[in-house]
Amino acid sequence: MKKLNESSSMPGSTNVAREGCRLSPRCLEKLAAYLDEGPAAHGWVEDQVWTAARVATLIGRKFHVSYSVSGATRLMHRLGFSPQIPVRRVAERDEQAVTVWKEATWAEVKEPGRPAEATSASRTKPGSRGGRPEDGPGAGAAAPRS
Repeated sequence: MKKLNESSSMPGSTNVAREGCRLSPRCLEKLAAYLDEGPAAHGWVEDQVWTAARVATLIGRKFHVSYSVSGATRLMHRLGFSPQIPVRRVAERDEQAVTVWKEATWAEVKEPGRPAEATSASRTKPGSRGGRPEDGPGAGAAAPRS
């Protein structure tokens, strides 16, 4: 959770827009305090990130008010916070097993590249050998008509 503007006014003051907000100024102050405590204090111990979905869940648990994810995002911005998006990482990765797989299995599965003598960009038509053949299509195109 990032604080957008440290000099912003308190949630209960008149500077905080409450249009469409279903929480009282006192509840907004409590919510800001809950957000400052961090996600671990409210049951999310896997990472220290406040997502909009978590904030919507927290609002439902603490205040018995239902907020959508987008509504929670707007509310967080009004309070001076920005929701964070967690980075998806593998919790356990065996680097040695990955290296062994790359050296053994991948080398067997990987297809060889194109041979060095293949020069045509077209997959269906081989490269021309120095221009058009004399008897091919368009051979007489340059000749003037009479």
